[in-house]
This record gives sequence, C-alpha cells and structure tokens, in this order.
Amino acid sequence: MTEPTRDLLETFENPYPGRDYLIETVCPEFTSVCPKTGQPDFGTLTITYIADQVCFELKSLKLYLQQYRNHGAFYEQVTNRILDDLVAVVQPRMMEIRAEFTPRGGIRTNVVVTYPDEVWGEEE
Repeated sequence: MTEPTRDLLETFENPYPGRDYLIETVCPEFTSVCPKTGQPDFGTLTITYIADQVCFELKSLKLYLQQYRNHGAFYEQVTNRILDDLVAVVQPRMMEIRAEFTPRGGIRTNVVVTYPDEVWGEEE
C-alpha cells in the first residue's frame, strides 16, 4: 500500500489575516482501507480551522485525500495524520478535524482531533 504525502497540499494567501473567521470544509466521500481486513472504510471529514497567513487550496486537498484510498490505517491514525499534515502546511491558529466513519458490523466510529491541544484543555 502506498504512503500518503503532504507534498500535494497547496496554499494561498489568507485574504483577511487580521481577522479570526472559521473555514469549514466538508469531504463526504473520504475513503481509506482497513489494515486488518483490507476492506474499504468510508467516512465524512469535516475540517474546521482559523487560518493565519495561508489557507489550503481545495483541489490540492482533494488530491491529497485521494491518496488514502489505497492506504491501510486505523481511523485514529488516519485522522491524526491528516491533522498533522494540514497543520504543518497551513500553520493555522486553530484546526479541528471530525471524521465520521460509516457503520461497520453495527458499530459507528467518530474521531475528533484538534490543534492546538489546548483546545481540549491539555497543555504540552
């Protein structure tokens, strides 16, 4: 299985860097692969962030996320890795990713990760 890379992510200048405003991007067709069964996992990613100097470009986000179609990883790993990659490229003031995976075997899983960790009340 291939290893996704953040190199596909592109940015553009934030048109209002002096203002805090939420950007919400919903990706309802996210697909990855279960590393145990090899079966596809489907979910909706909701990426919410406050940009600092740059925003991510949507076509590059789509191409970046498509890399996960052939990548085997558990929900928790996929969600945290996407957050790490987006934070590294965009360097936002705040970012949250909510991954809502479709039920499998009668069990539904949602994974929510945030940057910075202080959003959850944790300090490094």
